[in-house]
Amino acid sequence: MARTLMRFTGVGGQGVLLAGSIFAAAKIKAGGNGLKTSTYTSQVRGGATVVDITLEDGEILFPYANDGEIDFMLSVAQVSYDQFKKGVKPGGVIVIEPNLVTPTEEDRQKWKIYEIPIITIAKEEVGNVITQSVLALSIANYMTGETVDNEILRTTMLSKVPAKVHDINNKAFDLGLKYAAEAKQI
Repeated sequence: MARTLMRFTGVGGQGVLLAGSIFAAAKIKAGGNGLKTSTYTSQVRGGATVVDITLEDGEILFPYANDGEIDFMLSVAQVSYDQFKKGVKPGGVIVIEPNLVTPTEEDRQKWKIYEIPIITIAKEEVGNVITQSVLALSIANYMTGETVDNEILRTTMLSKVPAKVHDINNKAFDLGLKYAAEAKQI
């Protein structure tokens, strides 16, 4: 039974919670089980946020990840990176937005850290910063060995956004896959 634990962290308003919902829904659509649990800090917008996603082929028996169990984390804010990184297992994968998150040398020795400028890509290549959550989706799926079929993940994502933004979200999804593949080759 395959189980993948993911964590997306950021600050309120960056879309990490939506990304978690899409991942869980896509896993269910693919015939497995998906669950999203979220935490907001007291500030909500602008405060640290985290969404943990449990994807499992079989039944999900426990909905929370213990410290040291997370397989993959993506972080686009230093405050949430610092607060939630301890959940990632030794040797786990962390993708950071290098313009906003600076890991320590100790972090780099403990985890496989990849730097992908998610917000810059969303702003400059896609043309809409809101698409950063879609970039995060496809990057996470690539980095975890396609936990959910890419096309199921894409169609689930498109079902959650207005039709008028399908083109830019498709572009963001494809760019996420491209940048994740390039990051893993370095």
